[in-house]
Amino acid sequence: MFATEPPAETRVPALDRRTLLKGGLLGASLAGAPLSAQIGAGAAGFTHGVASGEPAADGVLLWTRFVAGQDTALAFEVSRSLDFSSPEAGGTATARPENDWCAKAKAEGLSPGTWYYYRFVAPDGSISDVGRTKTLPAGATEKFRMAAFSCSNIGFGWFNAYADAAADGGFDCALHLGDYFYEYGPGTYPSNAEAEPGRVLFPAREVVSLADYRERYATYRADPDLRRLHQLFPMISGWDDHESANDSWEGGAQNHQSDSEGEWSVRKAAAMKAYREWMPVSDEPWAAYEIGDLATLFRLETRLEARAEQFSYGDILSGKTSAEEAMAALVAFREGDYRSAERQLLGMKQQAWLSDGLRRSAAAGKPWQVLVQQVLMGNLSTAPTLTEGLPGDLPDYIRQRIIAGAMASRAGLPLNMDAWDGYPAARERVFKASLEAGASLISLAGDTHNAWAFDLDHEGEKVGVEFGVQGVTSPGLESYISHIPTDWVERATVEYNRQLKWMDGSRRGYMVVELTPGSASCEYRFLSSVREKGAKVSDTKRVTTLAGSRQLTMG
Repeated sequence: MFATEPPAETRVPALDRRTLLKGGLLGASLAGAPLSAQIGAGAAGFTHGVASGEPAADGVLLWTRFVAGQDTALAFEVSRSLDFSSPEAGGTATARPENDWCAKAKAEGLSPGTWYYYRFVAPDGSISDVGRTKTLPAGATEKFRMAAFSCSNIGFGWFNAYADAAADGGFDCALHLGDYFYEYGPGTYPSNAEAEPGRVLFPAREVVSLADYRERYATYRADPDLRRLHQLFPMISGWDDHESANDSWEGGAQNHQSDSEGEWSVRKAAAMKAYREWMPVSDEPWAAYEIGDLATLFRLETRLEARAEQFSYGDILSGKTSAEEAMAALVAFREGDYRSAERQLLGMKQQAWLSDGLRRSAAAGKPWQVLVQQVLMGNLSTAPTLTEGLPGDLPDYIRQRIIAGAMASRAGLPLNMDAWDGYPAARERVFKASLEAGASLISLAGDTHNAWAFDLDHEGEKVGVEFGVQGVTSPGLESYISHIPTDWVERATVEYNRQLKWMDGSRRGYMVVELTPGSASCEYRFLSSVREKGAKVSDTKRVTTLAGSRQLTMG
């Protein structure tokens, strides 16, 4: 949770519209239908299209959902041509009720860096949507292009970011950095007044049980723009907190109350099972993806496996009745518990795996080591100047948050204890491992709903850079501090935070991350609206880092 929340590339092959329509392509009638009609209360057969993920040089994971009265073996076919006249791979995947009728299979024996079409065929002869996917390159690789997303709250508006990326078409894969959906019930986040008409949420309550999580995925995956994105690109994805509950950690969550919602371990297991059923992912909590001789992507798990409970400023300042007492408590915390080497974010097993992977990737001569993960690594504190001249009509809870944040900054403490900033020893372990490996780190992060560009360093040594993606629909700082001009907040925040080189706190969209042997760039694409379905990109911002520099070049 961020403060914005409450409690030489081959051209992508063209899609033949007529052929794909025969295979079940999303039609115009579906695109305009309400979500309840798209899901279908008694839906049977292929209900939610197709998806692919976990790409490798020789294979990819394929997904579909087929509702029937019993276990059903589905045949899958993989071909370079839309007519499937010469399939290059095939097999079966079984849709079972114990997996909510979701079926997954690994297509193997494929060629590197190659676009393929795939489909599923049921015993009754019905055919799924035709999907398109791509294997990872092997050997010399001149370019790799990714579309990165995070924070997709269906109640706040339309998934125009997904639609724009699908229309672009020129990506080797998609990345989802977490908060694929939100667990809240109607009227919570967004409030009833904020909710976009027509974006109906199922179930009509907070999701807690396995059945609840499954129904929420069914709701989101019925969205035509998200369904289309999955149909066109392999996706590498990992959960953040809202796929389970807000501010989740290994042993609990801010938005989980055991007295009324049961044991956290049961809810967490349900959330993890539903995610692995409905998403084109393996059951491995973390994984690496080799991009030829260009890069290694490390998909990290930072939320449910080993994360220690977040620190709370409310707990630290509880009972303090003066500014002097509060500051003394913050300083004592900074010098004590905050720096504890025992606190984990990745856990020892994942940290060892990552350290070894960084060494192997750098030793192989790959110019980029990319962390595909969820929360910001860059140092971020509240600019104390934000307390100057606060509007008189500013809501008291916002005023108190800004004042408390400024006090924490003066004590040398960060804004967001839910990010890597709240786990400094864990971050130091990653940075030290990267430096010892000779890696050039790129961190990709979501969670905050806002766009960020950081230089990362450790004890005076450059480590790499971070690109933080704005939300698909979830509102950012512009909604949280609407009484203060966003450009003022942005300017003050960048000036105060040494590692932060640029930010945008008011617009939604997605990132285009492009890797080449000589540079890595991020183009932030901003949509004109999420309230208007079909709204287009209205502005962009591009930042770059040169190979070996471990720092940003602002463009």
